[in-house]
Amino acid sequence: FCHVQSYGFTHHGHTVSHGVFDRIGTRNTPALQNLAFQNSFMWDGVSHNLDLNSIIPITAEVEMDANFNDINSYLQAKPSYVNLFKQAFPKGEISSENVLKALSQFMLTFVSSNSKYDKVIRNEAENFTNDEQQGYVFFQQKCASCHATDLFTDQQFRNNGLPVNPNVNDEGRFKVTDLNTDRYKFKVPSLRNIAVTAPYMHDGRFLNLDAVLEFYNSGVQNTTNLDPLLISSTGRLGISLSIDEKQKLKAFLNTLTDSDFLSNPKLSEF
Repeated sequence: FCHVQSYGFTHHGHTVSHGVFDRIGTRNTPALQNLAFQNSFMWDGVSHNLDLNSIIPITAEVEMDANFNDINSYLQAKPSYVNLFKQAFPKGEISSENVLKALSQFMLTFVSSNSKYDKVIRNEAENFTNDEQQGYVFFQQKCASCHATDLFTDQQFRNNGLPVNPNVNDEGRFKVTDLNTDRYKFKVPSLRNIAVTAPYMHDGRFLNLDAVLEFYNSGVQNTTNLDPLLISSTGRLGISLSIDEKQKLKAFLNTLTDSDFLSNPKLSEF
């Protein structure tokens, strides 16, 4: 429910995510893709091991609020799962360790690498339109420092100048490291499949890409630990974007949608 494949494995349309009994969290569900190439997980990077990562949503009170004894008992009562575990593990045991391994091995198959962008870069008989090409140039000039490499993230933790929500005061990476230099920093998200993963930011405050681009143009605030890349040599905050640049950036961002990944039946429910 929180990770819907057709929406890039996000909780599409929800600012912050809903758990069991409709309990409300404080963060927007991050997209799940290319996890094999990530060096940390969650908005604050609290996890560095995909095998162990699922412990967090499984046990969190506002997410699944479950325990592994109940999960193991549930799976052991299902003949289909008993057979699957026998095929997957030497002893065929349904245990917490094997459940976590099965989940992580499945998530490692979430590879998104066949968007229009990928096909253009690989010279596979597709070309960018003029708007997409110009948007790509603008992206390289204005966005690629943080949304770097073909993952479209440098995997760093940055404060992008969002006004702090006083009702939540989510301090991001600081909750993990307890370092003042990490206060209000969050992991730079990948932009792959960005057109289908609204809403945006760690708290889902922006409902569309137009709002995101206008935020970077005019909404960045000088909050604690604001990333230096968002302060120009003249002291201007944010990224100067004209109407034309924003339109062409959107055209380029739309080329990052990987329809094959979003509809791959191997990643669907069974």
